[in-house]
Amino acid sequence: MAKYRYLAVDASGRSKRGSVEAPDKRSAAEKLRGDGLWIIRLSEPAPGFLNRSIPLTGGPKVKLEEFVVCCHQLATLYRAGISLVDALQIMVWQTSGKDFRNVLRQMVRDMQMGLQLSEAAAKHPAVFSDVYVSMVRAGEASGKLDEILVRLAAQYEKDHNTRTKMRSAMMYPAFLAVLTAVVSVALVTFILPRFVASFRDSGAELPGLTRMLLGLSDALKHTWFLLPLPAILAALLYKLVRGRPKGRYAIDYALLRIPVLGPLRINQILARFSRTFGTLHIAAVPILNILSITASVVGNEAIRRIVLDAHERVRKGEPIADAFRESPLIPPMVAHMIAIGEKSGALDTVLDRIAEYCESVTDRTSDRLKSLLEPLMILGMAGIVGIIVMAMFLPVFRMMDITRNMG
Repeated sequence: MAKYRYLAVDASGRSKRGSVEAPDKRSAAEKLRGDGLWIIRLSEPAPGFLNRSIPLTGGPKVKLEEFVVCCHQLATLYRAGISLVDALQIMVWQTSGKDFRNVLRQMVRDMQMGLQLSEAAAKHPAVFSDVYVSMVRAGEASGKLDEILVRLAAQYEKDHNTRTKMRSAMMYPAFLAVLTAVVSVALVTFILPRFVASFRDSGAELPGLTRMLLGLSDALKHTWFLLPLPAILAALLYKLVRGRPKGRYAIDYALLRIPVLGPLRINQILARFSRTFGTLHIAAVPILNILSITASVVGNEAIRRIVLDAHERVRKGEPIADAFRESPLIPPMVAHMIAIGEKSGALDTVLDRIAEYCESVTDRTSDRLKSLLEPLMILGMAGIVGIIVMAMFLPVFRMMDITRNMG
């Protein structure tokens, strides 16, 4: 008998964690379902330290783009009437990534042994998230697996497009920031001291700006090894504070209150929440279970608490929209649309509209941010380099003034 650890939701929507003994993973899952639990995650506990094998190459590395293609292929093949096992086998032949191909090959073997798609995917948590497994399991239970796979493919494609757009928006400003830092350090450390050496040797008094930058140059030369220390201390402090629930909430809440960037992140989270909620709702998953599952997908402690508050309110018979309406983080229009969806019985459609709205706002904000950041970074770079160049030439101008006055 093996012992399996699980994360599940009971009939009242409460999350439950624990362990169950069973001869294999499938028997463990059947036992938990027999107890009326909705399984979110089921895995073998990690072995003790002395018995733990140390991976030399890490877990399977799968690119998001490759995963998105896989989701689309699986949805298309399954809708075309091809069995899941055959569809996965076709994907094994077509996938170029070695790690992902090995994962798919193992899933084919597991499903040939009788496991369902969700059970086979749950064996690879580094590739298939808890949310993916839960949504596939919901599709299997409701008989709407084809629709769930299509929606999953669309959802992951949206996530991929958003990440790509954000990455491209930040790439040029990041390049300018690194270039500015490299040029500034080179000017201050190597060029400035040599340029003003003759003025320093002559005993002439150097301008204050030049003296300040020369002091910075000397500090960089003698204490360069201390430069990473502030970043290391900040990272350790961040990890320490974020490791505590109150600290994690404070950090996540503060990040969402940053002008421009905060609303951008909120819209990204709400788009993902709405699509996940809508997909699970279509699969006839109970509302309390949906809220428990979606609380784990938002990726922000402040928003997670809003979702958990909605869970408690629904359990007491109150509408979901009340928790969203009372939070200053949620746009009023989103809370209003959720309320309309609940009253009209068209929550699925409304959630899709919310996701589309939030994604369009995210796209517009990222484009605006990109167009604003690029000129600001160029001006910042020009300003920093200009100050250093000014510090280099101020002694020359002073010497010219002295020479002119003497003449």
